[in-house]
Amino acid sequence: MDIVNAHIVEYLLNVTPDRDDTLADMEQYALARNFPVVGPLVGRALYQFAKIAHAERILELGSGFGYSAYWFAKALGKDGRVICTDGNPDNAEHAEAYFHRGKIANKVTFLVGDALKLIDEVEGQFDIIFNDIDKHQYPRAFRKAVPRLRRGGLLISDNVLWSGKVLNHKPDSDTAGILTYNRLIYSSKELFTTIIPLRDGVSVSVKL
Repeated sequence: MDIVNAHIVEYLLNVTPDRDDTLADMEQYALARNFPVVGPLVGRALYQFAKIAHAERILELGSGFGYSAYWFAKALGKDGRVICTDGNPDNAEHAEAYFHRGKIANKVTFLVGDALKLIDEVEGQFDIIFNDIDKHQYPRAFRKAVPRLRRGGLLISDNVLWSGKVLNHKPDSDTAGILTYNRLIYSSKELFTTIIPLRDGVSVSVKL
């Protein structure tokens, strides 16, 4: 199920300014390998959220080959930092090559391993935590991430509408994880949440 009408998506892409060459190449790399990335519409939103939050420290849970991190890093000041996590060292290698091309490598640290273990090894609080790990792990990500956000910080998650599978009466484990996560972020007294029906659904939760 398409969350957003395909003609609306086409219109938005047509009015959106061109990305830099590195981002465009990352999008082509993802397309050729059927590798899921947030895409330019969500990428611009991530950039904007980082600017609005005056973010200096961002943690990504599940970074792939660095597409979303690239958008975040471009939004940061000279002392800002994005910490990426991913279990695949090949993704880290590709990401670092793109970060160097985009002249943002000095703003990014890429950690290879289990994101939900690595979060315990990284010190301090964060202005933004971006969650895009395996969907059945979203409830665990919620419990790990919220305590690590500063007050006023943002917990952002991708794929929270999951191609409409959140409507299924017999959800699989990934869909069940998303359904539980969505209930958690809306019911939490620590957060104020909105789900934006952009691409595959993006949740934005501010810590109160």
